[in-house]
Amino acid sequence: MITLEDIGIENAVAFHVAGKITENDMDMAFAAMKAKIKLHTNIVLYEQIDSFGGVELAGIIDKFKYLFDMGISNITKVAIVTDKGWIEKIVTLEDKLFRTIEIKVFSVEDKAQAIEFLR
Repeated sequence: MITLEDIGIENAVAFHVAGKITENDMDMAFAAMKAKIKLHTNIVLYEQIDSFGGVELAGIIDKFKYLFDMGISNITKVAIVTDKGWIEKIVTLEDKLFRTIEIKVFSVEDKAQAIEFLR
């Protein structure tokens, strides 16, 4: 499940992940991103991952549709907040794949630093 959050940054899309991500969750997150891009051109992402129970196949397809439609050039920074060590390893790989996006992982205790990083 994905829930949106306001972190006080105009061009930020912020959300929490807990459990399994559905197609509806992905649709909601991508709609929020598209809306912010229309207003601000460039956006930053804040993702707090409390738990992760996988992604529905339709959600993965939606991700590829979004990337094909919108691209990633509008995303400048991503802050991922989690205490899950395995997620940090995935983010390290993503950081190498998406070189134009500054991606950092923060612990849950460092949430304020993650938000400051996005400013």
